[in-house]
Amino acid sequence: MFLVVNLFSIVVFVLIAYLLSNNRKAIQWRSVSVVLGLEMLLAWLFTQFSAGRAALLPMLLVVPLFDILAYFRFLPWVIKWVGQGLSKITGQPKFEAFFSIEMMFLGNTEVLAVSKAQLQQLSARRNMTLAMMSMSCVSAAIIGSYTQMVPGEYVLTAIPLNILGAIAVLALLNPTPVAPEDDVIVQVEGESGAREPFFSFLGGSILGAGKMVLIIAATVIAFVSLGELINQILGLTGWSFLTLENIFGVIMFPFAWLLGFSPSDAFQLAQYMGTKLVTNEFVVMGEVSKSMMAGTGLFKNAHARIVLSVFLTSFANFGTIGMIVACFKGLVNQEKNDYIAARVPEMLLAGVLVSLLSSAMAGLFVW
Repeated sequence: MFLVVNLFSIVVFVLIAYLLSNNRKAIQWRSVSVVLGLEMLLAWLFTQFSAGRAALLPMLLVVPLFDILAYFRFLPWVIKWVGQGLSKITGQPKFEAFFSIEMMFLGNTEVLAVSKAQLQQLSARRNMTLAMMSMSCVSAAIIGSYTQMVPGEYVLTAIPLNILGAIAVLALLNPTPVAPEDDVIVQVEGESGAREPFFSFLGGSILGAGKMVLIIAATVIAFVSLGELINQILGLTGWSFLTLENIFGVIMFPFAWLLGFSPSDAFQLAQYMGTKLVTNEFVVMGEVSKSMMAGTGLFKNAHARIVLSVFLTSFANFGTIGMIVACFKGLVNQEKNDYIAARVPEMLLAGVLVSLLSSAMAGLFVW
């Protein structure tokens, strides 16, 4: 029965994305179906065959210097061909398709920062697509930390599933048709159209990165402080259980149940999910690490281990929203930044749906 419910959850998550879409008429169902089918195929491959997971290990060893590659015009060449192949499979524009691959190596702010020239040329709506996709990023630099706290094979499984899930969810939530003449790759050039001298370019890149770090730090502090302020206000009621974490835990309960759990197990799992959204994945991983690695309590069940591990393997939380909004503020003009900042709930929705969809796909094959 739980297997049937788990399978049904995929339909529910897709239906939610469809109902909350901002442009249902533009949804390309063939593209969505292909991506979901590919995601399910990869979920089966990575959960049933160790060779599938081993194929992902080189990702942990390489974090390319995308800015320098872009300067020497090698990155646009890669984007052109890799993006072209992915866009044919997924139905996405070339840059959005390649952006999803960059997400496998870089964190959300890094993947946006190295795409600055491209972001400035894209429409506000396409920038919004990238902002929503960034909620499902991870950074290769911290994957090793994840694997010390939750089963490493499940962490590696989550990464490609999140990428395909992000493409599918965004094709539903924010479908954006792109004319062929707009589906172009930006070169690194100066105002005259000639390439800027390398060290001038590198200096500007470093200065820009420093400015962005300050903006991001200030915004993240503000977002985290706002969450704590809300908890303090809720605490004035005298009800100790009334916190943002618990509120989101209650909201997540029906979705946790749909992932194939009894009501009691689903409620416990939902609390972990709610905590992750309000704080971050490390808080929850630290809390569950011992019991998950030992396979005790809720985590005697392999299904529970993979579902929560996959759900936790992303940056989808309130703090990440602050980082992404701040990042765009330092990369694009005010009009595009305001367009994104006005749609913060959609960003959180995208991140949660991608995590749920990836968890459902992976959990389908592990019991």
